[in-house]
Amino acid sequence: MAVKLKPMADRVLVKPIEREEVTKGGIVLPDTAKEKPQEGEVLAVGDGRLSEDGKRIPLDVKVGDRVIYAKYGGTEIRIEDEELIILRESDILAKKTKK
Repeated sequence: MAVKLKPMADRVLVKPIEREEVTKGGIVLPDTAKEKPQEGEVLAVGDGRLSEDGKRIPLDVKVGDRVIYAKYGGTEIRIEDEELIILRESDILAKKTKK
């Protein structure tokens, strides 16, 4: 997906990654029983926040990173039939690393 949004300051645009819809036992879970996703892929990042002395502090995440974020953090938006979320960098709890 080509992103046409540029998050401001310390905000990050994330595409949530849906979890498996079928349990290990083969039971299909309805939408009402699924938990809200907390993992996603970073699609775009802002330029970073300004420090008190006016210097730009860059973000610790970059486009393509997989992140785990706060369950109820951010603002959900819909662009071209795709569910996305805009988060502050402080709502990101962890970044997945490659081994």
